[in-house]
Amino acid sequence: MKKISNKNLIKYKTVIEKNTFYFNNDEFQEKYESFVNSLIETLLVLKNEVETQGLNKELLEQFLVEKENGLRVLLALTGFTNESLKRLITIVRVSENKELSKLFKKNKWIEEQEKDDISEWGDNRIFKLIRENKFFRQGIVNLFFEGSTIPFLSQTLPLFELKKLSISKLKFEIPALIDTIVRYKEKGSYSGKSENNPEFYISKILEDLNISFEKGDLDKLLLNEQVVKRTMDFIIPNKENPIIIIESSFLVTTSSGQGDKSKTEIGMKRLIEKYYPKAKFFGFIDGIGWYVRKNDLLRIVTAYDDVFTFHKDEIERFKKTILKELK
Repeated sequence: MKKISNKNLIKYKTVIEKNTFYFNNDEFQEKYESFVNSLIETLLVLKNEVETQGLNKELLEQFLVEKENGLRVLLALTGFTNESLKRLITIVRVSENKELSKLFKKNKWIEEQEKDDISEWGDNRIFKLIRENKFFRQGIVNLFFEGSTIPFLSQTLPLFELKKLSISKLKFEIPALIDTIVRYKEKGSYSGKSENNPEFYISKILEDLNISFEKGDLDKLLLNEQVVKRTMDFIIPNKENPIIIIESSFLVTTSSGQGDKSKTEIGMKRLIEKYYPKAKFFGFIDGIGWYVRKNDLLRIVTAYDDVFTFHKDEIERFKKTILKELK
């Protein structure tokens, strides 16, 4: 260790000798432990009712009404996260799928609203609807009973999430509870895997087609437009002589930043036309975040020469388009 002054040495020793390793607010810990215990006890109440009365939809509906933390407990039992539920409710609100609408009894609780720029509902609104609107409550129960049988959901939800919608979990069957534990444990790892990343999927398509590409800053933009330089997702075949430039934006949430993203891409389109007039600028724009913010979507698509989604039909069209452009 290099020589330091006595004053700094004292400060150094303070951090070493008085290190708590983990921050611990005793008052908060006790309060939160009480909350956790409440959830556990509520879950045990549900388990007892299922065992004594048998599992049925009416039981769960009543449970959601009577128990303040009923929904939280139901989510804990199945491993379906609160964020995933909010995403799914947004999908139900904007989707025109008849079977999904019927499952959720959508026509009994949906409000007249603008179809553009739908914002995601917060916890308070969802909890309030569960308490006050029996049809919305029945829709939530139907999700956990029958969600995995709906073709639209089986095609929309990742398999990792779809598997959580299982009646066996509601029956507290041991294998199903083990499944919940394992999926909860692996959720972070699953989300962080590069193979589950849209950019990885695009790169795999290009590699399978034996198409070379690079990532990074375009040379001429780096030299002449440093203020607005941008790291591009895919540059085919290379940064020195780009023929195709691809950007990917898959959004599962909505935000005010989508408007800024649209402006940025429109500006990038102008620069590409200025410095690389022969290059094509493609975009992968997908996800419910773009689906519900239609005004921002209308703006961003104008930035690209062509736009694709990750739908199977679109992936095939992308492959054909790329090969055609490279000829």
